[in-house]
Amino acid sequence: MNRLIIDNLSAGYGAVSVLRNVSLELNEGEMVALLGMNGNGKSTLLNCVLGFVRASAGRILLEWNGKSRDLTRLQPHEIVRLGLSIVPEGRRLVPNISVEDNLKLAGSNPVVRDRMTQNLSYCFDTFPLLLERRRQIASTMSGGQQQLLAIARSLMTLPKIVVIDEPSVGLAPIVVRDVLAAIEHLRAKSGMTILMAEQSFFQAIDVSSRAYILAHGSIQREFRRSEGEIAHEDIRKAMLGGVIQH
Repeated sequence: MNRLIIDNLSAGYGAVSVLRNVSLELNEGEMVALLGMNGNGKSTLLNCVLGFVRASAGRILLEWNGKSRDLTRLQPHEIVRLGLSIVPEGRRLVPNISVEDNLKLAGSNPVVRDRMTQNLSYCFDTFPLLLERRRQIASTMSGGQQQLLAIARSLMTLPKIVVIDEPSVGLAPIVVRDVLAAIEHLRAKSGMTILMAEQSFFQAIDVSSRAYILAHGSIQREFRRSEGEIAHEDIRKAMLGGVIQH
């Protein structure tokens, strides 16, 4: 089975502890949401997965195609080459160049450069709006359109796993719904494996296979969409770090 395993991970910044004994699993083809309020460690966890923050304890194992690698021992560029990519919070596009040039810039990595034409076609096929606006300057697009471009940009490296950090930031609720639906469409169309940190927890749960609640630096609860309707009160208590008895 191809999967990403986060095993008893602890991390922080200097003497400040942010994550404590975090464990979760992401299987191939799943979209898993990491939910929590600001300041509870979601971005720190994603940055550990990508190698930007070093773990103080625990492991992050990528088990893929019969091989196992501990990502905590690797540098960010090595992790990207293993097939992970990130859609950062705030999108971070190059604002004064076109949609297509943003995608080409992301696809200029020497590992995937020879597939530039195929990867562009894949992105435009997945998000037809971007094909329509391929010549448009990125900064002139709406927030939702820019978010789709940021997601498409991450696909230009042919990732096995896409890590998406807070795609709803700065977007109106109705646009959040459309962006999350587009992410779910990507997963359903391509079988992409997606780990997404998000604050819009009810909307995120609706499109995810599973969701983990992160509060005070620890996993408080796992929710599965297959369990049926999830009580809002259960989610609220988990988000605040309360223990729910079942």
